[in-house]
Amino acid sequence: MAESLPYILNVGTLKKALEKVKDAATPERFTTDYLSETLGMKGGAARPVIPFLKKMGFLSENGVPTELYRQFRNPSASGGAIAEGLKKAYAPLFLKNENAHKLTDADLKGLVLETTGLDHDSRVVGAITGSIKLLKSLANFDAKPSSPRTSLTITEPPAPPPPPPPTPDRREVAGELPLGMNLSYTINLNLPATPDINVFNAIFRSLKESLLRR
Repeated sequence: MAESLPYILNVGTLKKALEKVKDAATPERFTTDYLSETLGMKGGAARPVIPFLKKMGFLSENGVPTELYRQFRNPSASGGAIAEGLKKAYAPLFLKNENAHKLTDADLKGLVLETTGLDHDSRVVGAITGSIKLLKSLANFDAKPSSPRTSLTITEPPAPPPPPPPTPDRREVAGELPLGMNLSYTINLNLPATPDINVFNAIFRSLKESLLRR
């Protein structure tokens, strides 16, 4: 299926517009009035600049400058922004050949012809390749991609570790009984059949002195 690619018939107009964008303050909206009054680019030849910048991702659909527009105005990020904008505007070419920006003029034209289905001697083909070549001359494809804005993530604090198991009493380990434990004994006595009370007294006295002694 043939694709439609953006272009500016007079690439000098595109180059001039990009230069003026760098010097002028970023507007709330990039309109035809801003283009003619602030940037001083009047006439019908300059009007295709606005839809072209939208294709590059420099402007939103309602003409609001994007983050990529602002990066382009930063001298240290300008080349990278142009490279990213070129890939956005000519995404169908880069889908067919990820190194489209490295092609020779002849190979680039062949790729444009293949993608658009236009005639070999079409004026539009020349305008497309001319627009691409201008952007290539301003781009820095070795620049690192722009970093997405980070969002604040709130994480739950880790759960506290479980309490250690209680340390056994050393006396329990050794087989001893802890303090405070009381023992009871049941003693069955077979008493002799005797009417002599002294015998019973002697038996109980012996129990008290030996078995129940602490």
